[in-house]
Amino acid sequence: MLSFSWFSSAKAADHWQESGLSENGSELTAYIKITPDNQVKILCPNPEFGQNVMTSLPMIVAEELDVNWKNVTVEMGPHDNVKLGPQFTGGSNSVRMYWKPLREAGAAARQMLCQAAADTWNLPVDEITTKAGVLSHSSGQSATYGQMASKAAALAVPKAFKLKAPKDFTIIKKPTKNVEGKKIVMGSPLFGLDYRADGMLIAMIQHPPAFGMKVKSFDASESLKMPGITNVFTLKLYEDGFAQGGFDTRSFNDLLVIVGKTTWEVMNARKKLVVEWEPTGDRKDNVAGRNGAREVMVPGELETTATQLEKMKAYAQKPAQQLRKDGDPETAFKNAAQVIERTYTAPFLAHNCMEPMNFFAHVTDEKALVAGPLQAPGWSEPTLAKLLHLPADKIEIQMTRMGGGFGRRAYGQYLYEAALISQKVKAPVKLIYTREDDMTYGIYRPMYTATYRAALDVNKNLIAFHVKGGGIPEHAIHPNRFPAGAIDNYLAEGWEIPSNITIGAFRAPRSNFNAAAEQSFLDEVAEAMEKDPIAFRLELLKRAKEAPVGKNNEYDPDRYAGVLTLVRDKSGWNKPGAEKYHRGVAAYFCHNSYAAHVVDMTTKNGEPYVERVFSAMDCGIVVNPEAARNMVQGAVVDGIGNAFFGALTHKEGAAEQSNFDTYRLIRHNEAPQKIEVHFVENEFDPTGLGEPPFPPVFGAVANALYKTKGKRFYNQPFHRELDKQI
Repeated sequence: MLSFSWFSSAKAADHWQESGLSENGSELTAYIKITPDNQVKILCPNPEFGQNVMTSLPMIVAEELDVNWKNVTVEMGPHDNVKLGPQFTGGSNSVRMYWKPLREAGAAARQMLCQAAADTWNLPVDEITTKAGVLSHSSGQSATYGQMASKAAALAVPKAFKLKAPKDFTIIKKPTKNVEGKKIVMGSPLFGLDYRADGMLIAMIQHPPAFGMKVKSFDASESLKMPGITNVFTLKLYEDGFAQGGFDTRSFNDLLVIVGKTTWEVMNARKKLVVEWEPTGDRKDNVAGRNGAREVMVPGELETTATQLEKMKAYAQKPAQQLRKDGDPETAFKNAAQVIERTYTAPFLAHNCMEPMNFFAHVTDEKALVAGPLQAPGWSEPTLAKLLHLPADKIEIQMTRMGGGFGRRAYGQYLYEAALISQKVKAPVKLIYTREDDMTYGIYRPMYTATYRAALDVNKNLIAFHVKGGGIPEHAIHPNRFPAGAIDNYLAEGWEIPSNITIGAFRAPRSNFNAAAEQSFLDEVAEAMEKDPIAFRLELLKRAKEAPVGKNNEYDPDRYAGVLTLVRDKSGWNKPGAEKYHRGVAAYFCHNSYAAHVVDMTTKNGEPYVERVFSAMDCGIVVNPEAARNMVQGAVVDGIGNAFFGALTHKEGAAEQSNFDTYRLIRHNEAPQKIEVHFVENEFDPTGLGEPPFPPVFGAVANALYKTKGKRFYNQPFHRELDKQI
């Protein structure tokens, strides 16, 4: 997919009309429009939820087009994954996935403009040069892109063109401000919650109070008497036997819907509903994923966190699935002079996007218009078409800016709910979740545990490593990542416990726990071996490079060592000047990128406080250093907050936290005073950045906390154990 050029068959005029860009101008490839006054308009294909792709992706086009960035304006493209590519924002893939296609789009358009100038001036095309939106020839002839755009647009999109060498970049690698920054601070209507339409109604859903419950009966008589309320009814999201796509996760299938004129009226009327709930019992879901269609058994149990923890302890003692084995770890452990064994746990986490789930829908018998915050429109469209019994070409998906995503908005059930409600009431509808709806609905980060063991010989050499991880309902183990490949005797195992509490991708799925546990454990092993924690990791990476063990090692030891070396040097690790701090380090590889952090912790008002952080990243070419730095800083703050406070627990199926009064997030005064970010400079194609900085933060915090408190912390969130000490 990375090598596929989506723009080659596009007729871009359709996109500009859908985006409201109907003024005069000429379209060159699916992404570019140039007006006669030399203004360049670029479509951003991917949804934006704060990672700044609306700036970074157009920068890639503009670089190869060779225009003045000051003359560029950016618009969000409509959903059209035939002409604009996958349009998926997630998995730290936006820049990585579009790097080649967008460069090719810009370079092809530049070649078309050069050809138009060559034809006009009757000169060879290879004698035409470009700079900042101007075409020139050594004879003195010149023209702006705008003057040649109309003629260029009539040409066929070329198959042969030259891409710039990284040394010639003038836009890429330059810190660039967010193109929507002014709109955001001025409060322009950018988000799904801002969306309005004539005659639009507001809908809300009364979800069951617990996972494993469903509607038995309801009385809406009092609600229907209240001002502005138009309808109350039940609705099935998926009919029996419906084949769900891989991202069609939903927690509750039987919907109790209330519809009215305003949000406030609907919220108040919903409180008057009288509902009787009943257990769902066990059920079967038909799910089609990457590994084909399968039948999934969903237990009907009303689950409680304390019971879940006991179950995980019991499962951890049972045989598990072997994920990787190198050498003879059993014998190595049997003969070890010392065995270090530690178990780590982490709770469910809610995504808590600042903008709660919402979506607008207007569905008629002939077509559907839906608009709102969505990470994966291409994955949602086929399901929506099946649910509405409409062909895909009769469905228009408009993508608004998202007030956060973190993986939650890759699951489009709230879009499907809005569309079915609109179809039922035969009117335009905006579905809105309250914060409580959002936090208690599900699709959480899973609940995890892992036991790590290390075997040392009499000389304190590491001779074997074993990780056995599990979770509800999935484990977090990545068996082919560091330190796999660096140890002769290595074993990775995994197990899972089914649950009706639904899960979904959460910023760096699985890695966010795996890195926390692994990096904490490696520090403890280094201490037992009487080695510096950074030096110990570098020794392992040297072994993985010079004499790698096993196959399928996912990481590049040189690049991994590179971020550790960079963060060591930039933080002044083991050098004078940091005596006031308790320091922790961690590094991790995921989403094709490498991250390392040094956390400097002090005590503030009697509590551990991360005062400053040094971060090192290797994500290949950094398209926009300003956005990249912000992304890493945000990941650091997010990681610190979740490590100390993040937790969602259940009692008899009901979430015990429903808003920010009980679900603790990091506060402004708890954020570090300084987060210093450094990037390894190289010319590798860009890789992921939205997620890779996040996982190692947990481990670095845990390791600094050990230095601060003199004891190890194995169970997240750390504040619970800290509170027990007080």
